[in-house]
Amino acid sequence: MVARSYTNLLDLASGNILNTPQTPRALPRVMTVPGVISDVESKQSSEDSFQSEQRQKIIIVSSFLPLDAKKDKSSGKWSFSYDKDSIFWQLKDGLPPEVDVVYVGSLTVDVDASEQEQVSNQLLEEFKCVPTFLPSEIEDQFYNGFCKQHLWPLFHYMLPMYPGYSNRFDRTLWQAYVSANKIFANKVTEVINPDIDYVWVHDYQLMVLPTFLRKRYSRIKLGFFLHSPFPTSEIYRTLPVRGEILKALLNADLIGFHTFDYARHFLSCCSRMLGLEYESKRGYIGLEYLGRTIYIKILPAGIHMGRLQSVLDHTSSTTKAREIYEQFKGKQLIVGVDDMDIFKGISLKLLALEQLLEEYPTLRGKLVMVQILNPLRGSSKDIEDAKEEAYITANRINQTFGFQGYEPVIIIDRHVPFYEKAAYYAMAECCIVNALRDGMNLVPYKYIVCRQGSPKMDEALEIDHDSERTSALVVSEFIGCSPSLSGAIRVNPWDISAVADALYSAVTMSNAEKILRHEKHYRYVSSHDVAYWAKSFEQDLVMSCKDHRSKNHWGLGFGLNYRVLSLSPNFRKLSDGHIVSAYKRTSHRAIFLDYDGTVVPQSSIDKSPSPQVISVLNDLCSDPKNTVFIVSGRGKSSLGDWFDQCKNLGIAAEHGYFIRWGNKSNWEMSHISTDFAWKKIAEPVMRSYTEATDGSYIETKESALVWHYYDADPNFGSWQAMELLDHLESVLANEPVVVKKGQHIVEVMHQGITKGLVAQDVLSKLASAGKSPDFVLCIGDDRSDENMFEAILTKSYNANTSAAPEIFACTVGQKPSKARYYLDDTAEVTMLLEALSTASEPLTTFSAEASSQNAKSCFENIGHVPDLV
Repeated sequence: MVARSYTNLLDLASGNILNTPQTPRALPRVMTVPGVISDVESKQSSEDSFQSEQRQKIIIVSSFLPLDAKKDKSSGKWSFSYDKDSIFWQLKDGLPPEVDVVYVGSLTVDVDASEQEQVSNQLLEEFKCVPTFLPSEIEDQFYNGFCKQHLWPLFHYMLPMYPGYSNRFDRTLWQAYVSANKIFANKVTEVINPDIDYVWVHDYQLMVLPTFLRKRYSRIKLGFFLHSPFPTSEIYRTLPVRGEILKALLNADLIGFHTFDYARHFLSCCSRMLGLEYESKRGYIGLEYLGRTIYIKILPAGIHMGRLQSVLDHTSSTTKAREIYEQFKGKQLIVGVDDMDIFKGISLKLLALEQLLEEYPTLRGKLVMVQILNPLRGSSKDIEDAKEEAYITANRINQTFGFQGYEPVIIIDRHVPFYEKAAYYAMAECCIVNALRDGMNLVPYKYIVCRQGSPKMDEALEIDHDSERTSALVVSEFIGCSPSLSGAIRVNPWDISAVADALYSAVTMSNAEKILRHEKHYRYVSSHDVAYWAKSFEQDLVMSCKDHRSKNHWGLGFGLNYRVLSLSPNFRKLSDGHIVSAYKRTSHRAIFLDYDGTVVPQSSIDKSPSPQVISVLNDLCSDPKNTVFIVSGRGKSSLGDWFDQCKNLGIAAEHGYFIRWGNKSNWEMSHISTDFAWKKIAEPVMRSYTEATDGSYIETKESALVWHYYDADPNFGSWQAMELLDHLESVLANEPVVVKKGQHIVEVMHQGITKGLVAQDVLSKLASAGKSPDFVLCIGDDRSDENMFEAILTKSYNANTSAAPEIFACTVGQKPSKARYYLDDTAEVTMLLEALSTASEPLTTFSAEASSQNAKSCFENIGHVPDLV
């Protein structure tokens, strides 16, 4: 049974909680058989029965539903239809036909509260849409406030540096954003069957929605796709709620981006802010986060080929195309179609045209640019200023280079139906998209398909249907579709001269070259359409969620810091009662303890063991049934000094290169090689990387060299570590050493030195002495300890014993591990050891002599007999 959500998360930012009205009533879940299932959780058996009757759904969640809405003024009735130009409606063509597609989002019109229940039922029944009716105040603060005043500018690289130019952070708007996302989450819960359904959330308006859904259903199958750019970490980190949004996105199973640049910036933020590392897994990029793997998908969206082709053959399109053909007959047409916002570079585009006409007088009277401005839902001073600047520039160009019957620039500032845009695309010899920053921008794709033509469009434009097609594209290098269009002329929109030169190249390009470029683009656009994009994302989402049922999940944190820990069902907390019971009924025990992060906190300034730890270890070592070892990567000098008071404590230093079985014994080398000539090769290489990497340093051990980069820049340090790893492996290829990359380190050590081998050797020597352990405890906290866990779990123990040994591999902290148990921190480790020491037998005089003899027999097996008391 999934856990219910906790209380409202809106108090995360302040004590003020926004009061949002409840929806009229809970909507029924979509079913393929008659009946309604209540939203109240039932018994698991009832859920299983319902699941067998219900079709699987993919729930598409976006800020707006793919619907057009209109209210008849006379009858007062609402009429709805699908918006077939919406990418959210079009993507269903790529989803499996046996799956129901349900939409959750807002309407683009206001619906009176008294009508909302009726409209909700109508939309669910007829269109499989679930509307989210946001209170007007919250909607304005959510969409026009936080989304458009904070996220949209920031994601397009505009920092709030100057009052009047951009907006300072407003926590009230942030609370409205969270509130709106919570309402969207509530709507999803009304239609979801979390056992079989998938949820696909879209764009920056809903970035904290994954947290609400993951908190409600820990095993929800959840994907997120960002349609805008994701800024560099230097930009993103200026956002005061950066951590909450980043952690919320990591509650998704799959996160999609249009380009690698956007994904790289996101991964950089995860590295710098959360310390997460990513790796490529058979072609997939995966982020390991609290036992979960969040996959990163890089795939640009496409267009709906069928929709475009049907529009091209529509009478309205061909009629408009004929009209445009007659209007611009004998002229070269350049088309630009942009939303009217400050990031589309419209004025820069016009300035480039002005320079082009200035430099090439022969183009005057022949070249025309038609700029279509798509109106936005809202407006602002910045947008009005940008529009005014565009008009001033266009008027200046027309006054300077125009004459009777000729205007170089025509601005169409109104809603332009798609059939009319298609006509301009089909007619234009060149299309320019000069955006300063844009998420994807499908205008070039639409232009290419329209230039491919259709029988009716060819007839309207007097084109031979069998003729080869041409097109020319000038695109900004800062838009998402740019990497996909390798045949386009890419420009820096800020470089007006370069844009002017690109336009000149496009309009004077040879016909043969235009044909080649067009064919290349059309092959890509037609094969990577919106259905391909949706199908690819859906398949990867299924792959990302395949292990949900095989792991246990625990919720951690409060508010928007909520996240899920995912661990194997065999992984559980080690209880004192369980291990003490096993401890008491066994007679030959081996105990292996890591040092840093296990018996001493990693954050401790004083790294020496506390008196409490010394006392507990002495108590454990005094039991003749116990063999206790500290196994650490630290040097033998510090470990020997710290534990000099523990007479019978074994120590393995430098991951086992040096071993001693008690404080009276000498240090023994577990490795016969004493040739460290390789250090003379490795150290200069490490030194050169240290000089080039601020914050890094070299640690010199007797048996190893370690390059640390914990304090270096995360990205640069990681890059340098990979380069150093490759460099060292190359120069040390013929040396008896191994080069390893660990947690913020690169280490060179002799081959065959691991903590796992220490555990194996100790256990083997005890078995040789006739004391094969029937109880083995190993506790550690980092990667090097995983070798110990594996060693004690896979070792073949004495088959002559009547029962298998009690084995306890325990990691410190809840995290993915080969261990089967965990303790939360070093304090719990100490408490566990104290419980074992209390259950230990005191060392009497007789038992001391027996213990001495047992130890001597073990030491004789390693060729050294120390003086024992």
